[in-house]
Amino acid sequence: MELEQALEICRGITAVIGGGGKTSLLRVLGKRLAGQGHTVLLCTTTKIYPFPGLVNLETPSEEELKNALTAHGLVVAGTQLSGTGKLTALNFPINRLVDLADYVLVEGDGSAGRPLKAHTPHEPVIPARANQTILVVGASGFGQPILQAAHRPELYADLAGVSVTAPATPEMAAAVLLAEGLHDRVYINQADTAWRLSGAQTLKGLLSCPVTVGALEQEGGHVLCW
Repeated sequence: MELEQALEICRGITAVIGGGGKTSLLRVLGKRLAGQGHTVLLCTTTKIYPFPGLVNLETPSEEELKNALTAHGLVVAGTQLSGTGKLTALNFPINRLVDLADYVLVEGDGSAGRPLKAHTPHEPVIPARANQTILVVGASGFGQPILQAAHRPELYADLAGVSVTAPATPEMAAAVLLAEGLHDRVYINQADTAWRLSGAQTLKGLLSCPVTVGALEQEGGHVLCW
């Protein structure tokens, strides 16, 4: 089964949140869907860096975005955030995007490059018309102190009921995910060693939602594990 099938990606808006590979997941899904002849928009409700090697539009009009999608199939777009090199949300309603692209994949929070993530009350920012919210967990965080592995480590530790110096475990990850209740499904990424795969499978067994385990590669390939 291919990644987009395993994650049940539908036409319309899909939100991706969490840590440990959100941007890689958007890139892989975008390339796969565009390779099947669909138009795909990668964007954000928060802040993202442009995607190297892809068509990136800064503060486009609807017409410019529509034309780019027709010409290229896969496009990254957002409003230029002056002085940061980042893109933020487009300056027209995100629900309008479903009329412009077959698939709209939206990054709904930031994680400062950490594999694990806890959320404050103002995040994530999920579009109202999203079909589903996929939460990404990086298996590379297991065994690392929460202080190093998690974005917002104090909050993560509090939700897990441990100190910030405790090594992160699949059981702690499950406790945080269940306490927050922000996801429809989970993608456990970075399961690229036997030890990480074992931890990912443990986490999968603790969750009642749909869970896919795999490893996204830097060059945009992917490996699925079950």
